[in-house]
Amino acid sequence: MEAKFKHLEFIQTTINRMAGNSFILKGWAVTIVGGLLAVSFKELNGLYICVAFVVLLFFWLLDSFYLWQERLFVKLYDEVRVKDEAAIDFSMDTSAHRKGVRWHHCAVSKTALIFYGGLVLGQMLVVAFVTKPAMPPLGTHQAWSVQHQRYLHGRHGFHR
Repeated sequence: MEAKFKHLEFIQTTINRMAGNSFILKGWAVTIVGGLLAVSFKELNGLYICVAFVVLLFFWLLDSFYLWQERLFVKLYDEVRVKDEAAIDFSMDTSAHRKGVRWHHCAVSKTALIFYGGLVLGQMLVVAFVTKPAMPPLGTHQAWSVQHQRYLHGRHGFHR
């Protein structure tokens, strides 16, 4: 029974490490994306916003990988839990469980969609409400630029 408990302990340690990595990635994602958005508004450069989206996508995919690994090890834990003591081989191979746990399902899991989807939605809202449009709508007074008014009225207010 000692070998079985030790094997389960190894697997549990790996599960905890995967969960910890996922937690750390979420913290880094919020920090880096928030920093890139802050810099993009200070510099008024849309490139930073695009980079923030790419970075967020990268973190989403990497976090999904750790969630996938965590779920694979949970399946392995369940398998070892019901094994006979004589069958314990201390294997950490999860390949037998890959058909039941898909990586892309982890990417669109409830937790991933809520966290990363919320960050994407937040980025989109910030971009939509904080950035100014390049040109005001036609028909408004602001649509006529100073250069256009100078062209129409000349320097001294005369109409050409």
